[in-house]
Order: sequence, then C-alpha cells, then structure tokens
Amino acid sequence: MNGSDSKELKVREKQELSSQTEQTRPGPVFTPDVDIFETEKEIVLLADMPGVRAEDLTIDLRDDVLTLTGEVQEQANDQEQALMMEFGVGKFYRQFTLGEVINQGAIDANLQGGVLRLTLPKVEKATPRRITVKSA
Repeated sequence: MNGSDSKELKVREKQELSSQTEQTRPGPVFTPDVDIFETEKEIVLLADMPGVRAEDLTIDLRDDVLTLTGEVQEQANDQEQALMMEFGVGKFYRQFTLGEVINQGAIDANLQGGVLRLTLPKVEKATPRRITVKSA
C-alpha cells in the first residue's frame, strides 16, 4: 500500500451547531457525531455525546421526527481548582426523520461511555424474507 492509498484517522473537534433559530437558553449547542448501521432487522444509530449522563439525555419522537437532546453539566468540585479546562460544557442536539419502516414503539436506547446506542427495529413488513414456492 503506497502513501496515497493509506487512510488516516482524523480527529474532529466538537462542532458548535449553527442554527437560524434563536436559543432560549444560553450556552453553546453541539452537533453529536453519528454513525448509522443497517441489518435486515434493524437500524443502529451510535451518537457521540461525551459527558452526558442518562438523566441529562432526552430522546423525543413526534411526527416521525426523532430528536436527541443532551446536556453536559459542569464538573464542579469544591476541593479542586481548575488549572486548565478543554472539555466543552454545553448541550448536544440532533434530529432525524424516521421512515415508515421503523417500528417506533420498539426503539431501544442505551448510553454507555459517552456513546448513545439507539436500536431502531424495522416493522415486520419491511424485513426481507424468502418465500417458498410450492408445486402441486
């Protein structure tokens, strides 16, 4: 493999959401990076939301729009004095439009290690299947 064929892992900094709407609360709003995978039976969405706790995460589903909202709380400790702070405190926000192939009542969410894993099962009619042909 020569140098032009190699792929480098590039770290992206958190990007602040640029929105045309006015915010009602102060502070930065970040767009979480997302990976989406599909199998025959489900779609899996992984969203990076470092520093967000489960109690500070809201997943809302209305009118086929899935909204992820999370907030990173400031890590205040009376015993310690901050010397340097690179970790951004703020909110995460991202929306997705769901198609008819998703069984909205069976969506499962799990937050572990700063990564939200949403499992979006497909409805039965959208699941591929093989039809057996019978002969008389």
